[in-house]
Amino acid sequence: MRLLPLALITSLAAPVAASELVLDWPIDCTLGDSCQIQQYVDRDPGPATQDFSCSQLTYDGHKGTDIALPYLSDMVTGVAVLAAADGIVAGSRDGMVDRYSIGSSDPTIDGRECGNGVLLRHEDGWETQYCHMKRDSILVRSGDKVTAGTPLGEVGLSGNTQFPHLHLSVRKDGLTVDPFAPDMGQSCGSDNASPLWADAIPYQPGGFLGSGFSTQVPKFGAIKAGAADQSPLQAGANAIVFWAYAFGSRSGDQLNLRIDGPDGSILDQTELLEKQQAQLFRAAGKRIRGIGLKPGLYTARASLIRDGQLIDDQRAKMIVE
Repeated sequence: MRLLPLALITSLAAPVAASELVLDWPIDCTLGDSCQIQQYVDRDPGPATQDFSCSQLTYDGHKGTDIALPYLSDMVTGVAVLAAADGIVAGSRDGMVDRYSIGSSDPTIDGRECGNGVLLRHEDGWETQYCHMKRDSILVRSGDKVTAGTPLGEVGLSGNTQFPHLHLSVRKDGLTVDPFAPDMGQSCGSDNASPLWADAIPYQPGGFLGSGFSTQVPKFGAIKAGAADQSPLQAGANAIVFWAYAFGSRSGDQLNLRIDGPDGSILDQTELLEKQQAQLFRAAGKRIRGIGLKPGLYTARASLIRDGQLIDDQRAKMIVE
Protein backbone atom coordinates (compact mmCIF):
# COMPACT_ATOMS: atom_id res chain seq x y z
CA MET A 1 0.00 0.00 0.00
CA ARG A 2 1.30 3.44 -0.94
CA LEU A 3 0.92 5.94 1.90
CA LEU A 4 0.42 9.53 0.86
CA PRO A 5 2.06 12.49 2.64
CA LEU A 6 0.17 13.69 5.69
CA ALA A 7 -1.96 16.70 4.77
CA LEU A 8 -1.29 19.81 6.85
CA ILE A 9 -5.00 20.29 7.39
CA THR A 10 -7.51 20.28 10.30
CA SER A 11 -10.80 21.08 12.00
CA LEU A 12 -16.31 20.85 18.15
CA ALA A 13 -14.66 21.54 21.53
CA ALA A 14 -12.29 24.19 22.81
CA PRO A 15 -8.71 24.20 21.43
CA VAL A 16 -6.26 21.98 23.29
CA ALA A 17 -2.52 22.03 23.61
CA ALA A 18 -1.03 19.08 21.74
CA SER A 19 1.94 18.99 24.13
CA GLU A 20 -0.33 17.83 26.97
CA LEU A 21 -0.58 14.29 25.58
CA VAL A 22 1.68 12.26 23.31
CA LEU A 23 0.33 9.07 21.76
CA ASP A 24 2.27 6.02 20.64
CA TRP A 25 0.88 3.74 17.91
CA PRO A 26 -1.73 1.57 19.72
CA ILE A 27 -1.54 -1.70 17.76
CA ASP A 28 1.24 -4.19 17.13
CA CYS A 29 0.98 -3.85 13.34
CA THR A 30 2.61 -2.00 10.47
CA LEU A 31 0.46 0.74 8.97
CA GLY A 32 -0.04 0.24 5.22
CA ASP A 33 0.92 -3.43 5.43
CA SER A 34 -0.68 -5.45 8.23
CA CYS A 35 -3.23 -2.76 9.17
CA GLN A 36 -4.67 0.53 7.92
CA ILE A 37 -6.70 3.46 9.19
CA GLN A 38 -10.13 2.98 7.70
CA GLN A 39 -12.05 5.83 9.39
CA TYR A 40 -11.20 9.07 11.18
CA VAL A 41 -13.08 11.42 13.53
CA ASP A 42 -16.04 13.14 11.84
CA ARG A 43 -15.35 16.88 12.01
CA ASP A 44 -18.64 18.05 10.46
CA PRO A 45 -21.20 19.20 13.07
CA GLY A 46 -24.18 18.41 10.81
CA PRO A 47 -25.37 15.38 8.85
CA ALA A 48 -22.53 15.66 6.33
CA THR A 49 -19.18 13.94 6.94
CA GLN A 50 -15.63 15.27 6.84
CA ASP A 51 -12.36 14.01 8.25
CA PHE A 52 -9.50 16.28 9.33
CA SER A 53 -8.07 16.37 5.79
CA CYS A 54 -11.34 17.66 4.26
CA SER A 55 -11.96 14.21 2.78
CA GLN A 56 -14.74 11.75 3.69
CA LEU A 57 -12.97 8.81 5.28
CA THR A 58 -15.40 8.77 8.21
CA TYR A 59 -19.13 8.51 8.92
CA ASP A 60 -21.66 10.79 10.58
CA GLY A 61 -20.93 11.25 14.26
CA HIS A 62 -17.83 9.05 14.36
CA LYS A 63 -15.76 9.96 17.44
CA GLY A 64 -12.60 7.93 17.04
CA THR A 65 -9.88 6.51 14.81
CA ASP A 66 -10.53 3.03 13.38
CA ILE A 67 -7.40 0.98 12.74
CA ALA A 68 -8.42 -2.13 10.81
CA LEU A 69 -6.88 -5.53 10.20
CA PRO A 70 -7.12 -6.83 6.62
CA TYR A 71 -8.75 -10.18 7.40
CA LEU A 72 -10.65 -12.04 10.10
CA SER A 73 -7.85 -14.61 10.06
CA ASP A 74 -5.46 -11.89 11.32
CA MET A 75 -7.75 -11.34 14.30
CA VAL A 76 -7.85 -15.08 15.00
CA THR A 77 -4.05 -15.25 14.93
CA GLY A 78 -3.95 -12.38 17.43
CA VAL A 79 -2.82 -8.76 17.16
CA ALA A 80 -2.01 -6.92 20.39
CA VAL A 81 -3.66 -3.64 21.39
CA LEU A 82 -1.16 -1.41 23.22
CA ALA A 83 -1.58 1.49 25.62
CA ALA A 84 -1.00 4.68 23.66
CA ALA A 85 0.31 6.58 26.72
CA ASP A 86 1.08 6.11 30.42
CA GLY A 87 -2.07 5.97 32.51
CA ILE A 88 -4.35 4.17 34.94
CA VAL A 89 -7.03 1.68 33.93
CA ALA A 90 -10.36 3.31 34.76
CA GLY A 91 -12.50 0.45 33.47
CA SER A 92 -12.60 -2.60 31.23
CA ARG A 93 -15.09 -5.08 29.80
CA ASP A 94 -14.61 -8.59 28.45
CA GLY A 95 -16.79 -11.55 27.50
CA MET A 96 -18.75 -10.13 24.55
CA VAL A 97 -18.86 -12.34 21.47
CA ASP A 98 -16.77 -11.53 18.39
CA ARG A 99 -19.25 -11.33 15.52
CA TYR A 100 -20.45 -9.06 12.75
CA SER A 101 -23.00 -6.64 14.20
CA ILE A 102 -26.47 -6.11 12.75
CA GLY A 103 -26.24 -2.44 13.74
CA SER A 104 -26.67 -0.12 16.70
CA SER A 105 -30.31 -1.24 17.05
CA ASP A 106 -29.14 -4.73 18.06
CA PRO A 107 -30.59 -5.23 21.59
CA THR A 108 -27.69 -7.52 22.58
CA ILE A 109 -25.22 -4.61 22.36
CA ASP A 110 -27.46 -1.76 23.55
CA GLY A 111 -25.29 0.44 25.73
CA ARG A 112 -22.28 -1.75 24.96
CA GLU A 113 -21.54 -0.63 21.40
CA CYS A 114 -17.83 -0.39 22.27
CA GLY A 115 -17.77 -4.14 22.84
CA ASN A 116 -14.89 -5.50 24.87
CA GLY A 117 -12.54 -2.68 25.74
CA VAL A 118 -10.38 -0.66 28.07
CA LEU A 119 -10.57 2.93 29.33
CA LEU A 120 -7.35 4.64 30.39
CA ARG A 121 -7.12 7.91 32.33
CA HIS A 122 -4.08 10.11 31.85
CA GLU A 123 -2.98 13.36 33.46
CA ASP A 124 -4.76 16.71 33.04
CA GLY A 125 -8.18 15.32 32.09
CA TRP A 126 -7.10 13.17 29.16
CA GLU A 127 -8.64 9.74 28.40
CA THR A 128 -8.09 7.10 25.75
CA GLN A 129 -10.64 4.37 25.09
CA TYR A 130 -9.97 1.11 23.19
CA CYS A 131 -13.02 -0.63 21.68
CA HIS A 132 -14.04 -3.82 19.80
CA MET A 133 -11.38 -6.01 21.39
CA LYS A 134 -11.35 -9.81 21.23
CA ARG A 135 -13.28 -11.81 23.79
CA ASP A 136 -11.18 -13.22 26.65
CA SER A 137 -8.17 -11.15 25.57
CA ILE A 138 -8.29 -8.28 28.09
CA LEU A 139 -5.13 -8.30 30.20
CA VAL A 140 -5.70 -5.36 32.61
CA ARG A 141 -8.17 -4.44 35.33
CA SER A 142 -9.39 -1.24 36.95
CA GLY A 143 -6.67 0.42 39.01
CA ASP A 144 -3.76 -1.06 37.07
CA LYS A 145 -1.01 1.38 36.16
CA VAL A 146 0.26 1.00 32.60
CA THR A 147 2.98 2.60 30.53
CA ALA A 148 2.89 3.38 26.83
CA GLY A 149 3.25 0.13 24.90
CA THR A 150 1.74 -2.09 27.63
CA PRO A 151 -0.40 -4.86 26.01
CA LEU A 152 -4.07 -4.33 26.92
CA GLY A 153 -5.55 -7.21 24.93
CA GLU A 154 -6.12 -8.01 21.26
CA VAL A 155 -7.98 -6.58 18.29
CA GLY A 156 -11.43 -8.14 17.96
CA LEU A 157 -14.89 -7.96 16.44
CA SER A 158 -17.07 -7.26 19.49
CA GLY A 159 -19.76 -4.63 19.86
CA ASN A 160 -21.09 -2.56 16.97
CA THR A 161 -18.63 -3.35 14.20
CA GLN A 162 -18.49 -4.88 10.72
CA PHE A 163 -14.75 -5.56 10.49
CA PRO A 164 -11.95 -6.48 12.93
CA HIS A 165 -10.42 -3.25 14.16
CA LEU A 166 -9.46 -1.07 17.09
CA HIS A 167 -11.60 2.02 17.64
CA LEU A 168 -9.44 4.49 19.56
CA SER A 169 -11.23 7.45 21.16
CA VAL A 170 -9.29 10.36 22.65
CA ARG A 171 -10.99 12.81 25.04
CA LYS A 172 -9.97 15.91 27.00
CA ASP A 173 -12.25 16.77 29.95
CA GLY A 174 -14.90 14.51 28.42
CA LEU A 175 -14.83 16.13 24.97
CA THR A 176 -13.77 14.33 21.79
CA VAL A 177 -10.35 15.24 20.42
CA ASP A 178 -9.08 14.22 16.99
CA PRO A 179 -5.47 13.06 17.52
CA PHE A 180 -4.60 14.08 13.95
CA ALA A 181 -5.82 17.66 14.38
CA PRO A 182 -6.48 18.31 18.08
CA ASP A 183 -7.64 21.92 17.75
CA MET A 184 -11.30 20.99 17.27
CA GLY A 185 -12.28 24.63 16.85
CA GLN A 186 -10.46 24.94 13.53
CA SER A 187 -12.02 23.95 10.22
CA CYS A 188 -10.22 21.61 7.85
CA GLY A 189 -7.70 23.39 5.67
CA SER A 190 -6.66 25.74 8.49
CA ASP A 191 -3.39 25.83 10.38
CA ASN A 192 -3.73 23.56 13.39
CA ALA A 193 -1.94 22.41 16.49
CA SER A 194 0.47 19.54 15.95
CA PRO A 195 -0.96 16.00 15.97
CA LEU A 196 -0.86 14.12 19.26
CA TRP A 197 1.07 11.24 17.71
CA ALA A 198 4.69 10.75 18.78
CA ASP A 199 5.62 9.78 15.22
CA ALA A 200 4.26 11.19 11.98
CA ILE A 201 1.42 9.09 10.55
CA PRO A 202 0.77 9.51 6.81
CA TYR A 203 -2.79 9.99 5.57
CA GLN A 204 -4.19 7.38 3.16
CA PRO A 205 -7.53 8.50 1.63
CA GLY A 206 -8.61 5.00 0.58
CA GLY A 207 -6.79 2.00 -0.84
CA PHE A 208 -6.33 -1.74 -0.72
CA LEU A 209 -6.52 -4.24 2.11
CA GLY A 210 -5.37 -7.23 0.09
CA SER A 211 -5.58 -9.19 -3.15
CA GLY A 212 -5.16 -12.69 -4.49
CA PHE A 213 -5.67 -15.26 -7.24
CA SER A 214 -8.42 -17.85 -7.61
CA THR A 215 -10.11 -19.91 -10.31
CA GLN A 216 -13.50 -18.25 -9.82
CA VAL A 217 -14.89 -15.03 -8.38
CA PRO A 218 -14.80 -15.52 -4.58
CA LYS A 219 -17.58 -14.68 -2.15
CA PHE A 220 -17.10 -11.45 -0.18
CA GLY A 221 -17.34 -13.42 3.06
CA ALA A 222 -14.40 -15.59 2.02
CA ILE A 223 -12.33 -12.49 1.21
CA LYS A 224 -13.09 -10.85 4.56
CA ALA A 225 -12.26 -14.11 6.34
CA GLY A 226 -8.86 -14.31 4.63
CA ALA A 227 -9.75 -17.57 2.84
CA ALA A 228 -10.13 -16.44 -0.80
CA ASP A 229 -6.55 -16.58 -2.09
CA GLN A 230 -5.87 -19.89 -3.88
CA SER A 231 -2.40 -19.07 -5.19
CA PRO A 232 -0.37 -20.62 -6.52
CA LEU A 233 -2.83 -22.04 -9.04
CA GLN A 234 -1.97 -25.29 -10.75
CA ALA A 235 -0.94 -25.73 -14.37
CA GLY A 236 -3.93 -26.85 -16.39
CA ALA A 237 -6.46 -24.78 -14.40
CA ASN A 238 -9.34 -23.73 -16.65
CA ALA A 239 -9.52 -20.12 -15.39
CA ILE A 240 -7.57 -17.39 -13.66
CA VAL A 241 -9.17 -14.65 -11.52
CA PHE A 242 -7.50 -11.75 -9.75
CA TRP A 243 -9.43 -10.03 -6.95
CA ALA A 244 -8.69 -6.93 -4.89
CA TYR A 245 -10.14 -5.95 -1.50
CA ALA A 246 -10.39 -2.18 -1.02
CA PHE A 247 -11.61 0.49 1.41
CA GLY A 248 -12.65 4.12 1.26
CA SER A 249 -13.91 4.29 -2.34
CA ARG A 250 -15.68 7.41 -3.57
CA SER A 251 -18.11 8.00 -6.42
CA GLY A 252 -16.13 8.56 -9.59
CA ASP A 253 -13.09 6.51 -8.57
CA GLN A 254 -11.64 4.12 -11.11
CA LEU A 255 -10.45 0.63 -10.16
CA ASN A 256 -8.16 -1.09 -12.65
CA LEU A 257 -7.30 -4.81 -12.54
CA ARG A 258 -4.54 -6.22 -14.73
CA ILE A 259 -3.12 -9.73 -15.12
CA ASP A 260 0.02 -10.64 -17.07
CA GLY A 261 1.27 -14.16 -17.73
CA PRO A 262 4.30 -15.82 -19.31
CA ASP A 263 2.96 -14.91 -22.78
CA GLY A 264 2.08 -11.30 -21.95
CA SER A 265 -1.15 -9.52 -21.06
CA ILE A 266 -4.12 -11.68 -20.08
CA LEU A 267 -6.55 -8.91 -19.16
CA ASP A 268 -6.65 -5.20 -18.37
CA GLN A 269 -10.01 -4.03 -17.01
CA THR A 270 -11.11 -0.71 -15.52
CA GLU A 271 -14.40 -0.07 -13.68
CA LEU A 272 -15.90 3.28 -12.73
CA LEU A 273 -17.07 3.08 -9.11
CA GLU A 274 -20.50 4.63 -8.63
CA LYS A 275 -20.70 5.17 -4.87
CA GLN A 276 -18.80 5.71 -1.66
CA GLN A 277 -18.15 2.45 0.21
CA ALA A 278 -16.34 1.65 3.43
CA GLN A 279 -15.23 -1.71 2.02
CA LEU A 280 -15.60 -3.41 -1.36
CA PHE A 281 -13.98 -5.92 -3.66
CA ARG A 282 -13.68 -6.32 -7.40
CA ALA A 283 -12.55 -9.33 -9.43
CA ALA A 284 -11.66 -9.95 -13.05
CA GLY A 285 -10.65 -13.13 -14.81
CA LYS A 286 -10.46 -15.18 -17.96
CA ARG A 287 -11.29 -18.74 -18.92
CA ILE A 288 -8.29 -20.63 -20.27
CA ARG A 289 -9.20 -23.00 -23.07
CA GLY A 290 -7.24 -25.93 -24.46
CA ILE A 291 -4.53 -27.23 -22.14
CA GLY A 292 -5.43 -24.69 -19.47
CA LEU A 293 -3.15 -22.41 -17.50
CA LYS A 294 0.47 -22.61 -18.66
CA PRO A 295 3.37 -22.95 -16.23
CA GLY A 296 5.30 -19.78 -15.50
CA LEU A 297 5.22 -16.45 -13.69
CA TYR A 298 1.91 -14.58 -13.37
CA THR A 299 1.73 -11.03 -12.05
CA ALA A 300 -1.28 -8.83 -11.24
CA ARG A 301 -1.87 -5.24 -10.23
CA ALA A 302 -4.89 -3.41 -8.81
CA SER A 303 -4.91 0.39 -9.05
CA LEU A 304 -7.28 2.86 -7.39
CA ILE A 305 -7.42 6.19 -9.27
CA ARG A 306 -9.17 9.36 -8.06
CA ASP A 307 -9.39 12.55 -10.08
CA GLY A 308 -6.65 11.28 -12.34
CA GLN A 309 -4.28 10.53 -9.44
CA LEU A 310 -3.11 7.09 -8.31
CA ILE A 311 -4.35 6.70 -4.73
CA ASP A 312 -3.02 3.21 -4.08
CA ASP A 313 -1.95 0.05 -5.86
CA GLN A 314 -1.71 -3.58 -4.86
CA ARG A 315 0.48 -6.16 -6.58
CA ALA A 316 0.51 -9.95 -6.50
CA LYS A 317 2.50 -12.66 -8.22
CA MET A 318 2.64 -16.44 -8.36
CA ILE A 319 4.54 -19.18 -10.14
CA VAL A 320 2.32 -21.79 -11.76
CA GLU A 321 3.92 -25.24 -11.97
